[in-house]
Amino acid sequence: MQMSAGQREALEVLSRSQAAPHRQVQRAKALLLAADGVANTRISVQVGVTPVTVRAWRERFAVEGLAKLGQVRAGRGRKTSIPEEKVQQIVHDTLRTKPKGQTHWSCRTMAAHQGVSSATVQRIWHNLGIKPHLVDTFKVSNDPDFEAKLTDVVGLYLDPPDRAVVFCVDEKSQVQALDRTQPSLPMTKGRNATMTHDYKRNGTTTLFAALNVLTGEVTGRCLPQHRHQEFLKFLKVIDAEVPKSQDVHVILDNYGTHKHPTIKQWLRRHKRFHLHFIPTSSSWLNLVERWFRDLTDKALRRGSFNSVPDLITSIEEYLEAHNEEPKPFVWTATAESILAKVRRARTRLDEVVSQ
Repeated sequence: MQMSAGQREALEVLSRSQAAPHRQVQRAKALLLAADGVANTRISVQVGVTPVTVRAWRERFAVEGLAKLGQVRAGRGRKTSIPEEKVQQIVHDTLRTKPKGQTHWSCRTMAAHQGVSSATVQRIWHNLGIKPHLVDTFKVSNDPDFEAKLTDVVGLYLDPPDRAVVFCVDEKSQVQALDRTQPSLPMTKGRNATMTHDYKRNGTTTLFAALNVLTGEVTGRCLPQHRHQEFLKFLKVIDAEVPKSQDVHVILDNYGTHKHPTIKQWLRRHKRFHLHFIPTSSSWLNLVERWFRDLTDKALRRGSFNSVPDLITSIEEYLEAHNEEPKPFVWTATAESILAKVRRARTRLDEVVSQ
């Protein structure tokens, strides 16, 4: 049997593999022996298959080469031993019922319930994308002006006005300076880094942040409280940083400090500022929340802070590092697609309530 040097090299690597499927390793060994002129009967004994199988492998290699070496032909391979009715029953019970005294099924409880192995349940769930152990959080906004606010904010993302800067603004309040009770152990080969589960509270700060939608840069200030006075100070920071020739569009939530009479009075004197409020229960619409998540994951969650100034220093260092190479978050969803999804969610919620 003829084969090229490249084919032989690939088969030799596969024949020594400890991770490839056993059937593929067998086939690679058989083809190498065939290339050396060994008879089919001797190959079958050495590899552990029948001479008919060796002959079929050689014929397929002569036609297809290595292109489909690991592909199982239609109708071949291991057949399922679970009737389709049993599969449908497992799926039905997973989605429509609960085990007694529990909130959801596990592989073992479902296997005992249906009289099959837990591996069978796991395989069925995996193939169908069913994950009873996971739950996603959501909240459909009940804001009566939801559609108008959504359209306004998404319009700023997808088609920002000329000669204007668009900021996503929010406060990360009560950021805690947590100090671990014992030193953390560093990561080593074969062991993750460790940190104590308990901590000491050393005070809090509030981070005011404004994400520039176009550039991805973030302006941030840590202030001791979360009141309209602090929010006004932060608006003045933005006002000082943006050239006077540009309008400023600010996307923010409906928190009371943002609508305080003092804030409204300041806005009347600064006509270039325009506030755009997101709908209630729709923080996902504010892109700065995505940046807050990165800040928490990369600078705060694993940190240990002896004091509030120590915490503020860490936040400012992350801000500085981020702004050295800022990357904007690109919004792609249209208002129409979001509204269609919300309508489907409300319809489904009504169906659940009426059941």
